[in-house]
Amino acid sequence: MTNTHRLGRGLCVTDAGQATHVIGAALESAASPVYDTRGSAWEVRVAIAGSIAKLGAAVADRVAELGQFALFTTRMVRWIATDATRWRLLRPQLYEVGVRSLPVILMTGAFVGMVLAVQSYRQFEAIGRAAWSGAVINLSVVKEIGPVLAGVMIAGRVGGALAAGLGTMKVTEQIDALRAMGADPVRYLVVPRFLACFLLIPFLTVYCDFVGIVGGYFVAWGYGVDSHEYWRHSAEVIENWDLFAGVVKSASFGAAIALISCFKGFQSRQGAEGVGRAATEAFVISFIAILILDLFLVLLLRGLYDAIWGEFTIFL
Repeated sequence: MTNTHRLGRGLCVTDAGQATHVIGAALESAASPVYDTRGSAWEVRVAIAGSIAKLGAAVADRVAELGQFALFTTRMVRWIATDATRWRLLRPQLYEVGVRSLPVILMTGAFVGMVLAVQSYRQFEAIGRAAWSGAVINLSVVKEIGPVLAGVMIAGRVGGALAAGLGTMKVTEQIDALRAMGADPVRYLVVPRFLACFLLIPFLTVYCDFVGIVGGYFVAWGYGVDSHEYWRHSAEVIENWDLFAGVVKSASFGAAIALISCFKGFQSRQGAEGVGRAATEAFVISFIAILILDLFLVLLLRGLYDAIWGEFTIFL
């Protein structure tokens, strides 16, 4: 007589051996993972769509921020064109940007000039043209290293301070108080800072160039380079256009530093962390802007030089 056993859900087996086999197979099936290929593919598509959405949101935020920066710049330029800033507002900014930045600029220029002299002397001395090192040192300082390093130092010292100061004023609602009194914060806070940077950074660059040239000369003189030949070759290579190019670059760098720093200060988030982040972003973006502007200004000034004089030299 056959014994029939029922296992849940109507499953029937005829003996104990078969029941053991069925139960073991069921346990193995329950223990092994079940992959739903349709569910996995759907999760992948959702993840990709989420990544694309995040990227699109980030791009949209950057574009919106660029538009806000353009409007901010337009308001500032309109105030400069229609209403000159007051001296009592401009004077403290001139002192902050110019006088307090001078020691840093002088030290930077002097040591950069000396380092250039140390690096270039051996190369020119090896080919018997040590006196020509002055031309390369001085031209490099006047056209590129002086303006760029002065701009970077101003971005770090002045740009960060501008962003932090304006950010603190926003966090403490001083900017909102100006608006409540019917005053435009851009006119009273941004225009004086912009003019101070735009007007004084070219002078700071000239100081940086001067001490860089003097520092390079003293190092070359210490190596025994003939002073007359050193200055003669420098005078043959450096033109008034080179000085003009350096001043134009530094003025452009000053304008960019002021606009970016003030904008970041106005966009600062609440709290000490927001102010610190605004100062950091102001310096980083200003530094990148200096490098980008330097490239385009070099191309522009080179084309302008060729259009006026019709000449091309390796030093331009």
